[in-house]
Order: sequence, then structure tokens, then C-alpha cells
Amino acid sequence: MSQGNLGWAYMQKSNYLTAEVVYRKAQMIDPDANKACNLGLCLTKQGRYDDARSVLGQILQRKIPGSEDIKARNRAEELLMEVNAMQPPLELPDILGLDDDFVNGLELLMNEWAPVRSKRLPIFEEISSFRDQLAC
Repeated sequence: MSQGNLGWAYMQKSNYLTAEVVYRKAQMIDPDANKACNLGLCLTKQGRYDDARSVLGQILQRKIPGSEDIKARNRAEELLMEVNAMQPPLELPDILGLDDDFVNGLELLMNEWAPVRSKRLPIFEEISSFRDQLAC
């Protein structure tokens, strides 16, 4: 059984980590675009979108043997679209380009100006001073 077929067998069993190891070894021995696409899919299934994007990008940049084949490039483009669709949305600070120190400073300032309030209803706040005087 070739390395590529072994990797695919592990993929079918949802054993993506082992499939990744097999595909990476196969790429070291005999690199080709088809195995690279499968590696990209494997990385996507593991939620490793940046790694998948990198592998698929190598195919689209024709850095891997066989990537001149239109079918391989089309498959890489499709997988890349899937990766981009699965990418979790950016947090508000990331969208605004705010760094962590700035956001943490804002949080500190907000806590000073508006200290954390009790989660109890206001009526319980009013009667809490009489708590020791209440008989059950």
C-alpha cells in the first residue's frame, strides 16, 4: 500500500493526526499535489486552518510537483474556500486592530468608573442590612 493510500485509509477512519504524519512522510519521499491536497484536507479536519492554508497555497503557487495539473489546482482552490469559510470570526479587538494592552487598560478603567455590581435583585440589596434581624 502506498503512503498516499495509507493516509487516505486513516482519513476514512477519522484518524486525522495519524493521516497527517503519513501524508507528511509521503511528501518527503515523493511530493505531489494530490497528496498535498489530502494533507490540506487532513489539517482542515483538525481545525488547523493556517497550516492547511499554507499547504494549499504551495499548490496554487505551483511549488509542488503535479501542481501544474488543473484538477489539482481546482481541488486546492475548493479546499482553500472551505478553509476560509470555516475560519472562526475575528474578535472585535482584532477587527479594530487593538492590542491586548489597550483592551486590558480599557477594562481596568471601566471597572474603576463602574465597579462590578451585585447580581442580586435590588430588593435583596435593600433588605440585606436587616438579614441578622430576620427570623425564619
